[in-house]
Amino acid sequence: MKIEIVSKKENPLLMRTEVQFRTNHGEAGSTPPRLEIRSAVADALKAPVDLVFVKRFVTRTGTSVALGTANVYGSVEQAKLIEPDYIVKRMVPPVEKPEEGKKEEVVKPPAPPPPAEAPKPKEETKEVEKK
Repeated sequence: MKIEIVSKKENPLLMRTEVQFRTNHGEAGSTPPRLEIRSAVADALKAPVDLVFVKRFVTRTGTSVALGTANVYGSVEQAKLIEPDYIVKRMVPPVEKPEEGKKEEVVKPPAPPPPAEAPKPKEETKEVEKK
C-alpha cells in the first residue's frame, strides 16, 4: 500500500508532528485495517510504529481513495498524556485467538451441595372428648 503525505506540520508545544495523508487502496478492494495504515504511515515518515497514532481514516464514497490524519510523537509517554484513551486502545493489536482445532478446557467449579431439609414443625392434634 502506498501512502502519499499531503501535509506535515510540526507542533512543538505538544511535541508531535501532525500529518495528513492519502492512500489509494484500489488493488486491495476494501478499506485496509487501521493497523496497516499505521505501519504504512510510519514507513513513509521513517518513524517507529509505536509512536504513530492514526486519528481519522475515511474512504471517500464510491472511490478507493482514503484520507486520514495521524500524529507522530517523540515518545510513547507524551502520546499517552495527550491522546484520548480510545485512540490509544485502537492502536493496540488484537489478542490472538486460539486455533479452531484446539479447544480450551473450561473448568467448572463444583456444584454446591443441596440444602439440608429442615425438620417440619409437628402438627398439634386436638383430642375431641366423647360424651
